[in-house]
Amino acid sequence: MADKKVAEQYYAPPEKLGKWEGFSKFIWNSETSQCLGRTGSSWAKILFFYLVFYAILVGFFVAMLAVFWQTLDMKMPKYQLSESLIGSNPGLGFRPMPNEANVESTLIWYKASDKGNIEAWTRQIDEFLEPYLSEEDNRVDCSFDSPPPEGKVCKVPMNEWSPCTKANRFNFQKKSPCIFLKLNKIFNWTPDLYNTTDHLPDAMPVDLKEHIGAELGRGDKNANMVWVSCSGENSADNEHIGAINYIPRRGFPYYYFPFKNIEGYLPPIVAVHFESPKSGVLINIECKAWARNILYDRAERRGSVHFELMVD
Repeated sequence: MADKKVAEQYYAPPEKLGKWEGFSKFIWNSETSQCLGRTGSSWAKILFFYLVFYAILVGFFVAMLAVFWQTLDMKMPKYQLSESLIGSNPGLGFRPMPNEANVESTLIWYKASDKGNIEAWTRQIDEFLEPYLSEEDNRVDCSFDSPPPEGKVCKVPMNEWSPCTKANRFNFQKKSPCIFLKLNKIFNWTPDLYNTTDHLPDAMPVDLKEHIGAELGRGDKNANMVWVSCSGENSADNEHIGAINYIPRRGFPYYYFPFKNIEGYLPPIVAVHFESPKSGVLINIECKAWARNILYDRAERRGSVHFELMVD
């Protein structure tokens, strides 16, 4: 009889409690000395377990990170040129570009009589050129006869850029804007130059071939350039594009290469001055960089850059 009573007590349903009373008892049960369903010793054991577990996890992560950092050089990428993701075929970039709201657009469209509109575009060029105007101890004057010494980089002189100057607002107000080109940086890439008139590619524009010949006439080293050419993408665009000038040279001098991630380095730039593009007409423009080891593919924009110009 006594055993039956014990069994009945053991299988007795739990005491029915109200919501607030049940919650209070869950927070602290004075009968069993439990907090949130666990006793003090139970909480101590589980906290000790997770403390050890996460300490081991953090230690393992830190150890793996330390091993990973040992394989890296902060000045030099581990994979270079054809072994890297960006490859060994540099592309061209241009400034100014449409604002971030039109991130997929390549249209430079402005109204020459609207000073506010002009300022919106030329301010982008100001920001782009700002690093070039700053003084750096590590930058030195370079020339074809005087490449940079070890550990130094070449200045990009900005004193012979007329009319593509800040004072002229890069000639935007005169309906003959200056668009700036730069060759994208690839670590340790050295151009294989077209510095003779022999074996120039058939696709190279005739005026560029003539320009190379003229530079060779001034001296062999003057042709040591990654050349640049800009033109309309089709015959209608070429009819409307007008004359083009390249300032200060028609390309990027060889002494800026290779890029070695030396402090103070800035890629060379070329200002392309469109003297008289036809107003009110959308002109598709393609600019190419020319070296033997720059492969051109219009579909993939390899070795070139495309943008549209429209001046109202």
